[in-house]
Amino acid sequence: MRVASTRVEQAEQKPGLDRVLRDTWYVFWREMLLPLRDPFSLVFSLLQPLVFLGLFGPLLGSAVGAPAFGGQSTLQWFLPGVVVMIALFGTSMTGSNLQYELMTGSYERILATPLSRSSLMIGRALKEWAPLVVQGLLISVVCIPFGFVLHPLHVLFGLIILGIFGIGLGALSYSLALVSQNKEWIFWGVQQTLLFPLMILSGIMLPIEAGPEWMKVASLFNPLTYLVNAERELFAGAVGVDTLYGLLAAVVTAAVGLVVGIRAIGRNTN
Repeated sequence: MRVASTRVEQAEQKPGLDRVLRDTWYVFWREMLLPLRDPFSLVFSLLQPLVFLGLFGPLLGSAVGAPAFGGQSTLQWFLPGVVVMIALFGTSMTGSNLQYELMTGSYERILATPLSRSSLMIGRALKEWAPLVVQGLLISVVCIPFGFVLHPLHVLFGLIILGIFGIGLGALSYSLALVSQNKEWIFWGVQQTLLFPLMILSGIMLPIEAGPEWMKVASLFNPLTYLVNAERELFAGAVGVDTLYGLLAAVVTAAVGLVVGIRAIGRNTN
């Protein structure tokens, strides 16, 4: 009897792939119901990138100079960076939702369910993919009347790459929330400390070529740099080496994020 019970416990601890996939779908759909029930938050999140496009974009041409944009128009160059910025801000702050669940006790109630622990992180991380793609597509369409040339298939591929990156960054954000639970200031301190250097050194706002040599070297160690370059190449209607590097950076970020996230949630439930 003891051997049989031990085997049952091991089976429960190591669920099969079919169960993980099923549980992941349940968690994903639960998380997606929140923005679907409150679409205003999704619409409101579009205002900030539109403000950047409308107010900051026109200043780039005169401040930096057209050659820095690689022969592209200012909007064609700046829009991909803004789309990446949406992913960076949105997914890096998703851990705050988990912290709220930890404070209210709803997260403990989820842990009491028979859902596999890995699906709790994978489902939450996958939830970051859909809003990113929808927001990026909407902003691209809105910019068409202002001179943006839309290459639908290239833009869609770019948004898929961005979604893969968002999965990894969302998982890392959830991991940070688990590590810093009951200490909200730690979460926001780490998030804000890492967010802006990553953003500036990736060339989202301004061409990194216009900066000093040390910034150019530092940008080579920033995975966001390769993602931004890939998005700009794809939004311009081309596919090349930058796209390959950007896809690789997104996949590595997603893999690292999910591994760290699954381990964090495993330690949290032990």
